[in-house]
Amino acid sequence: MSQIETYYESIKLLVLNYLPSLVMALVVLVVGWWVIGRIGKAASIGMGKMDESLRSFLRSMITIVLKVLLLISVAGMIGIQTTSFIAIIGAAGLAVGLALQGTLANFAGGVLILMFKPYKVGEVIETLGKIGTVKEIQIFNTVLNSSKGETIILPNGAVSNGTIVNFTHLGKALAEIVVDLPGSTNIEDLRKLILPEIMLNTEILSDPLPVISVLALKPGIVTVSFQAFSRPENQGAVSGWMIETIKKELDKL
Repeated sequence: MSQIETYYESIKLLVLNYLPSLVMALVVLVVGWWVIGRIGKAASIGMGKMDESLRSFLRSMITIVLKVLLLISVAGMIGIQTTSFIAIIGAAGLAVGLALQGTLANFAGGVLILMFKPYKVGEVIETLGKIGTVKEIQIFNTVLNSSKGETIILPNGAVSNGTIVNFTHLGKALAEIVVDLPGSTNIEDLRKLILPEIMLNTEILSDPLPVISVLALKPGIVTVSFQAFSRPENQGAVSGWMIETIKKELDKL
């Protein structure tokens, strides 16, 4: 038998031995790719109540992981050793995880915020020493708009692990003005003079009613608190208006 015939027979044997595996692997690859696409769509529908950006991100992550597993399985079906591939992927995953541990913490924090909803877009919150209206809840960050016209970007990991004060949840926020007055001030006369003026502001809530109370007594001084509730978005404007009104009325005493 000539050398060419030997090569031909070897190739023929290889084709006969591996052709069924190749065909089966190709079928598994095509069907598996289609099934993964369907799983991604089903997962997206199942996460319908989640934020759009989170839903898209999770869908992409699920499909990528499944496709990698599918390719490894197909490689094993045609005789390729997959142990080294799995080891490389594991090492790469560990390295990426260590490099991006802060980012992953922010991602996890974003998922927790979107799931448990300690605040929503449009609500006024205080967290990490910052106060503002929630503009966006992104995958890694929460974006606030402050009353000073600032855009504040906070990492979700720190926000989810910190203290969150939601001013909007109950639908009201306290505007409090503290003033030191002469010790001889008659508190009842003060209430009769200022409370009716405060109630004239339509942005101040009538439930609960505004109050004037004594906070502390010092030699020759009485510390008085003027308190009124408003909608959270009006708190800053109401506080400023109360300061002006209280000053104007106190000048009459």
